[in-house]
Amino acid sequence: MKEHIENEYAKFWIEKDILFFVYKNGISIDQSVATKIVEDRLSLQQGKAFLIFCDMRGIKSINKSARNYLAIEGSVLIKAVALLVNNPLTSAISGFYIKTSDPAIKTQVFTKKEDALEFLNNETPKF
Repeated sequence: MKEHIENEYAKFWIEKDILFFVYKNGISIDQSVATKIVEDRLSLQQGKAFLIFCDMRGIKSINKSARNYLAIEGSVLIKAVALLVNNPLTSAISGFYIKTSDPAIKTQVFTKKEDALEFLNNETPKF
């Protein structure tokens, strides 16, 4: 299994059964970018479902078709998502995404990495 992937839009890696996903600074996401991101994420996952930590702080904009794609096709092999934001813009983007796209998987927005990781760790089944 690959340990990490990086493309011109984001970096992805798996650590302790969580897939970390960090958008690069200043990117704009349209349908083609969203499709590339999902393809690379699925390549890294190799058919296994993961909890996702998604750092959105680098996003400058995302259009409606990209939001819809990420909410539906982009939710394949995802158990739950924690979105990390740091300013009113990324907070508004993520809140708007959740309200308008109604993602198929449990998704929450956080301003602190520790809170996001705690949410994901609580989503892990305890046996």
